[in-house]
Amino acid sequence: MRVRKTDYGTIILHWLLVGATVVDFTTGLRMATEAPSHAWISEHLDWALPRQHTWTWHMPAGVMLASVAIAYMIYIAKSGLGRRVAVDKMRIKGLMGRRPARLGSISVFLHWVLFITMAALIVTGGLLFFGIESGYVTMMIHWYATWVVPAFILLHILVHYGIGGASQLYRVFRPQALPPPPPRLDPVELLTMLVEQSERLEESEAPIKVSPAAPAMRSAREQMPASRSEDLVRGRVDARNGAVRPRSAAPPTSGGRGNVKGNTKGNARRRNPTFQANPFVVAAAVAIFAGWAMVAADYYAEDTVTVHRIENADAPTLDGDTSDRVWRNIQPHMVTTNQGDNFDGTGESKVWIKAAHDDSWVYFLVIWEDPTRSLKQLPLIKRADGWHLLHNGYEKGDENDYNEDKFSLLFTTLPITLAADRTFHMSSQPMPDKPATLSGRGIHYTPAPNLYADAWEWKATSGGPTGWMDDDHFGPPAEPTPEQVKGLAPYKGGFGADPGNANYSDNFVIDRDAEMLGNRGVRPKRLPKDVTAMKATMGEINLDPNIGESDGARWFMTEAESVPYTMEADAQIPVGTVVPGVIINGDFSGDRADIRCAARWASGHWTLEIARKMDTHSKYDVPIKNGVFMRVAAFDHTQIRHTRQIRPMRLEVE
Repeated sequence: MRVRKTDYGTIILHWLLVGATVVDFTTGLRMATEAPSHAWISEHLDWALPRQHTWTWHMPAGVMLASVAIAYMIYIAKSGLGRRVAVDKMRIKGLMGRRPARLGSISVFLHWVLFITMAALIVTGGLLFFGIESGYVTMMIHWYATWVVPAFILLHILVHYGIGGASQLYRVFRPQALPPPPPRLDPVELLTMLVEQSERLEESEAPIKVSPAAPAMRSAREQMPASRSEDLVRGRVDARNGAVRPRSAAPPTSGGRGNVKGNTKGNARRRNPTFQANPFVVAAAVAIFAGWAMVAADYYAEDTVTVHRIENADAPTLDGDTSDRVWRNIQPHMVTTNQGDNFDGTGESKVWIKAAHDDSWVYFLVIWEDPTRSLKQLPLIKRADGWHLLHNGYEKGDENDYNEDKFSLLFTTLPITLAADRTFHMSSQPMPDKPATLSGRGIHYTPAPNLYADAWEWKATSGGPTGWMDDDHFGPPAEPTPEQVKGLAPYKGGFGADPGNANYSDNFVIDRDAEMLGNRGVRPKRLPKDVTAMKATMGEINLDPNIGESDGARWFMTEAESVPYTMEADAQIPVGTVVPGVIINGDFSGDRADIRCAARWASGHWTLEIARKMDTHSKYDVPIKNGVFMRVAAFDHTQIRHTRQIRPMRLEVE
């Protein structure tokens, strides 16, 4: 059996492409586990997916993939191997031909499916990375194109096995020199060959009729320079096996044609494998340049948010109104965030940001898309058999229905573009010595002691309506509590609130023992003094989580409006009553009270004004200065499944 081989250029590019594809595919699937509808990936493939450096592997592998794709196109064009993937009438007819021709045609068409898929992945990946048209449609094209790759790999292997069995598959492990391409057909060369044939026929002793065109052809040859004539009769290269053979079947004669054989050997030496390696060198050079250009584009296309200098007298009033003079004079920076939950099923929200400072305080105006004004934060409803907590995923720290709208800003000084691998770690258990997450998603923490990222979190019901914004942080992983070790409460890694107190708390108590015995084990902490007045403050009550609350409504009770839970007070509450899941009392305090805010919702958009001191001198906070990186995220009535952006924004402080 003939040993099948492949030129070394194809083999090198093939395995570089395979390596980059495997890294991109596995890291991409790990990132996809964070999407709401992709939990099945974690359930079935968690063991096969990377747990560390997901983002910082995915992006360089994407650059490698794009570079190799460009190199392969150059290599095919320069090496004369275009026939491998050419689609022509013969390939189309081959689909209906015998088995070898049919498999060869199928292989060519499969390659074109791969080319189109890779182009889609590279283009959509670039759009998502740079935040250009990086919405829901782009994300879905990228997602579905990803699954074409493993399907192609399977079919590619089966088709090549059908073509030549195991020997055909082993070709990618058996390199050989690139066969030199056959010379192009030259009409003058063809004319010379006919003249040669006519002369041999005239010299033959057998009576053979000479072509009437022979004298004309001989005359044309005699008028041709001797060097041109000799060049045209040099040996022809057999492209299939690399052997060199003379163009004329007749033995060499004395005179000028006696040197044809020697010239043929010289021509073969000029077509040696070293010369034919040039296509690969050119392709490699272009690939290196393309990779460098993509890295340079990332470096020079940095997103920047300018924090404009204003006078103290021009500081905005925190009321959620954009009419302040300072905001009218600043152009917003827009970023598209995606991969969240809800948002009418798209998981996408556009965010507009303006920023200013007066040397002491920094001010942000943030507007983002949100189709509903969601205030329902884990409400309770009384039914005939007692109280029920309305939720969908709260027990595992992943509430997706009865949660208030939220918005967060993350500030970090980490000197890397992809800060995600420094603050968010995918997989359900990224640290083997810490509890797994109950949600199956990753957790936030930083990899070094005393390394913190500053997280500001606004909540539509909890604290936000009273003018406070939670000051949180991502820090080193915390020690788990006994409940977290037992799996009774979600482990949160290094995410936590800054030291101090908030003015809100949950309005329910869960009895874990009763819950394990089959009872509901839930009741309110406090009950309304006046049920009618409470209903009036809540506006029109609709328990559909996709229906927002009316303007002016609030879904919390204050301590002044409520009384502690007692059986007697409970007996006075009618069946069917809905009670807010949040109690408000007092103000924020400590480091947690560093951020003030005000927000309004109208026409499918939230508008949020924020103020904080430029430097709080807290180890949990990041001072606002040049070079600080910022990210934003929107939550549409979901606890943790927020939108995100890949590349951060860099602050430029005037």
